[in-house]
Amino acid sequence: MEEKNISISEIYAENVFNDESMRKYLPVNIYKQLRQTIDSSNPLDSSIADHVANGMRLWAMEKGATHYTHWFQPMTGFTAEKHDSFLNPIPDGSTMMTFSGKELIRGESDASSFPSGGLRATFEARGYTAWDCTSPAFVKDKTLYIPTCFCSFNGEILDKKTPLLRSMEALSQQAVRVLHLLGKKDVNRVVAMAGAEQEYFLVDKELFDKRLDLMLCDRTLFGAKPPKGQEMDRHYYGNIKERVMDFMRELDLELWRLGVPAKTEHNEAAPAQHELAAVYTTANIACDNNQLIMETMKKVALRKNLVCLLHEKPFAGVNGSGKHNNWSLNVNGKSLFDPGKTPAENAQFLLFMCAVIWAVDEYAELLRASIACPGNDHRLGGHEAPPPIISVFLGDGLTDILEEIETGRPSPMREGGKLEIGVNTIPWLPRDTSDRNRTSPFAFTGKKFEFRMVGSSVSIAGCNNALNTAVAETLRRIADRLEETEDRSACVRELVREIYHEHKRVIFNGNNYSREWVEEAERRGLPCARSSVEASKGLIAPKSVEVFGRHNVFQQKELEARYEIRQETYNKTIDLESATMLEMARKQIIPSVIAYSKFLADSVNAIKETGLAVDMSLQTTSLKDVAALGAQLKTAVTKLEKTAEKAHTVGDITEKAEYYRDKVCASMAALRDVADKLEVVMGSEYWPIPTYSDLLFRI
Repeated sequence: MEEKNISISEIYAENVFNDESMRKYLPVNIYKQLRQTIDSSNPLDSSIADHVANGMRLWAMEKGATHYTHWFQPMTGFTAEKHDSFLNPIPDGSTMMTFSGKELIRGESDASSFPSGGLRATFEARGYTAWDCTSPAFVKDKTLYIPTCFCSFNGEILDKKTPLLRSMEALSQQAVRVLHLLGKKDVNRVVAMAGAEQEYFLVDKELFDKRLDLMLCDRTLFGAKPPKGQEMDRHYYGNIKERVMDFMRELDLELWRLGVPAKTEHNEAAPAQHELAAVYTTANIACDNNQLIMETMKKVALRKNLVCLLHEKPFAGVNGSGKHNNWSLNVNGKSLFDPGKTPAENAQFLLFMCAVIWAVDEYAELLRASIACPGNDHRLGGHEAPPPIISVFLGDGLTDILEEIETGRPSPMREGGKLEIGVNTIPWLPRDTSDRNRTSPFAFTGKKFEFRMVGSSVSIAGCNNALNTAVAETLRRIADRLEETEDRSACVRELVREIYHEHKRVIFNGNNYSREWVEEAERRGLPCARSSVEASKGLIAPKSVEVFGRHNVFQQKELEARYEIRQETYNKTIDLESATMLEMARKQIIPSVIAYSKFLADSVNAIKETGLAVDMSLQTTSLKDVAALGAQLKTAVTKLEKTAEKAHTVGDITEKAEYYRDKVCASMAALRDVADKLEVVMGSEYWPIPTYSDLLFRI
């Protein structure tokens, strides 16, 4: 439904129980106590819960809400919700609309069907959701959504939000220690900030419904390369089609009403691919916002008779979809990674930047594990995606500064200066000291770092949790060193020199796509986990267990559970994809090959019956080609059937994952290769599923 003359300032966050709403619906003293809890991360005073719940209910009911739900993020990678109405019958036969503080603070959920990785037995069904008051409640679909954490009956973490919140607290604690030692005694909190750039594809729903692989697996398992892909570079930042623009506008409105600061949207590199970026905010709210973005994208797309694809690689051979995670540390709204006008003299900036370099190098396996998922295996190292080797891009200017500090020898300082483009009416533009490196997995982009390896379908909680914890640890070690000395200025310079000297192997400002870099990275000793099967082992590496335990983010058994869930998810994903391929091959492709072969054979026989001396080489050659490929297809189907069946007999979860990766995926690739060749040689009216040309260009 088209909306006109909308004032963004009036609708923005109108469905969010934000500070303005709290002031209006809560008593003054209750508001102040809740505000203090949110701003200072103090424990919530349960005595104010009833007042907050009542005010929240009144506000929500004025928005049309009849139900409430504890909205949480289990280890499925999606969100979960159970709706309860405000309705409460009373003895006289009438009803009251109530919502208590107890219902606000804690909910009870059946946890039996959520992944736990062995943290609880199947019969131990009880789980609890606990209100996260630092993330605002909101109204959506006539329901009050309350962001919550999720844990088991015995207190084990069963969600993605709780460890993120813990890591933010750990990081703040260690960063404050360092700042106090640098003389910033007035700082009592450092906030981890994040913002995700969400890439996605849009396809026509009618075509989507004809592709079983897209319906069940979110990606195409078959599909020959189309005559035109992204090689003409016309789609990137190009004119947005009217149908897509209509989708984007409605998406913006819905997100703005939910307080999600959707900011930038454009066409991405591949046909039918687009991007939405939100203004970055505190990491836990950014995580909630990104979940809302993904959910809202899918809902709005369906209204427009479109389908939103969030898989990392829905189409082979074209740009994959990532989710660039912009991350920084802020104090009172200012980034600790702001180099200022004279970064060489900014000791605080250099020290915190080196803490990140240290963390990325020492905990590279953990960071790689944090973004591992089956879909990302298809994307990393491909079109527009960084390789699976983690390195840091600083740019030549900052690298020169660190080189000078390490060696004591002056380096040629590279200043940005002015950018003259030769048109009198256009003013000069300030030029940055370094370019943006789109090939780098972890790049400094001015006041923040951009972690570019994150997959488009996953929650950003995992990567931020790992990054926060790793940096908390390096800041802890830095604080310990500073506490041991009286000459802290000299100690800071020595720390910067030592850290750069010991960890500069992770800094690379060149082309991460080049073969030379892969060889160089191996010489430097940088890890390279090429699949999520091996990358996930970083979760349970002794170094990871130690750092998460030290900062009270995860217990060892919680990490082991997450590792098991990762491998189980991988196994289920490949099993589903192989089963889908087999069904499509048996029920769609093979019958079509038979029908087309019959058409060619009938054509040959019809010509023969005429008795005319006609050259039938075209028909006979085509028939032979299709028949040969058809035989290869049958062989490939049989091979995949056998390898997939054998996978079910492998008992150990890691061995099973390795078998799926090495054997089943290879059989799937062989089947696809034959099917894609058949797509090329068969008549279009006989090919049973929409092609890449259909899916990518018909919107």
